[in-house]
Amino acid sequence: MSGQSPFQTLTGSLDAWKKKASGGWGIWMEDLHTGEKWIWNEKQPFVAASMIKVPVMVAVYRAHAQGKLCLSDRIRLRREDKVGGSGVLQHLSYGTEFSIQDLVTLMIIQSDNTATNLLIDRLGKDYVQETILDLEMNDTVFINRLHIVPAGSNKSNQITAKDMARCFRLLATGQAVSRDASQKMIEILKKQQWRNCLPGWFPPSESEIIGSLPRWEMAHKTGWVSQTLHDGGILYIGSHSLILVVLSSGLDHLQAQREINQIGKWVYDAFAPPDEKTRT
Repeated sequence: MSGQSPFQTLTGSLDAWKKKASGGWGIWMEDLHTGEKWIWNEKQPFVAASMIKVPVMVAVYRAHAQGKLCLSDRIRLRREDKVGGSGVLQHLSYGTEFSIQDLVTLMIIQSDNTATNLLIDRLGKDYVQETILDLEMNDTVFINRLHIVPAGSNKSNQITAKDMARCFRLLATGQAVSRDASQKMIEILKKQQWRNCLPGWFPPSESEIIGSLPRWEMAHKTGWVSQTLHDGGILYIGSHSLILVVLSSGLDHLQAQREINQIGKWVYDAFAPPDEKTRT
């Protein structure tokens, strides 16, 4: 509608969708430049799945800043370290050594569970929990390594949309460990290989004009387990930087993915220049 801000246009689409949405949703959307927000069930806990890897990454850079480790330190892969799910390390030869920096990259861009657990073991679970508290992610619960549930426990790591939005906001504003560390973590998140959720219906990021700025960039992390699908991060589009966190539960994977694709499309179409809207 003429005269509306991009965020008002987005809000109209989300308000209409919310009235008929099925499943469970926790959403936080925020324009970092204007302060406008659209939030829904922002404090509802969800199974974290691989979204917990973002604060684990922050914990690594925090430990590096405190002199507890070096990103060039190497960790040897053992047979007992390998776990299933996402990632390539489970398929590689044990005895191979990887730098902490490479493990962080694999944890984020390929969502490698084995790499994540190697980092958690190096840091210690208590240190990861301490980092989460330091980030003031007050409703986030970190209990287990990935794909490993202690005997007698049925508890899972948990996150909220509000907490994940806070983590991404700290990264975007250079307050996660330091400005330099935040920049490096954002660059890793931009290399995310799982692009089938929020940006799934975006046009290609590369402009047709060689050498020009990309249409959009997104530094983000996905997460999924049975009937749980999440995506969240920082979207850079035009002159806007947006915090987007969408957590879902209670839907089959394809249905949840389509809903998140549609939410992403509304975001893109609200903020993209008129000649770069997605095709309906």
